[in-house]
Amino acid sequence: MKDRTDLKNKLYIIAGFFFVALGAIGIVLPIVPTTPFLLIAAGLFLRSSGKLYLWLTNHRYLGPFIRNYRLYRAVPLSTKLFALIFLYITIGYSVIFVLDNWWMRLPLIGIAVWATIHILHLRTLTKEMRADIDRREALKAQSIAGGVGANNVSD
Repeated sequence: MKDRTDLKNKLYIIAGFFFVALGAIGIVLPIVPTTPFLLIAAGLFLRSSGKLYLWLTNHRYLGPFIRNYRLYRAVPLSTKLFALIFLYITIGYSVIFVLDNWWMRLPLIGIAVWATIHILHLRTLTKEMRADIDRREALKAQSIAGGVGANNVSD
């Protein structure tokens, strides 16, 4: 039974890193979603490795996507703007300079419209939400530091 659990954990970890990679790709390719893939990776890591879960959720660049969405289901305005600008630059370039046929252009335009609607429907992270997240992070860091200090005293 232990072998089966070890195999399951290894598969979850491999799948978790696959979804982390997809999420990282989504940071630079706006037609690939970032947050859903990172949430899936966090769930897989949570079931297989607490250490990897903590690594991902506390990661300097990837962690905020998870925390912002988990707490408020919100995305920073700068992320929305970057995604939309990059979306229209890449799809616009393809539609204008790469594709010759209108029937090949229509699906790309449809993807751009769908992605725009999706991005605009996401809640925008406000200053108040950001302040609450920062407060929570400070409390978490304080409790970790307090726990470390407490362990040192009792040793």
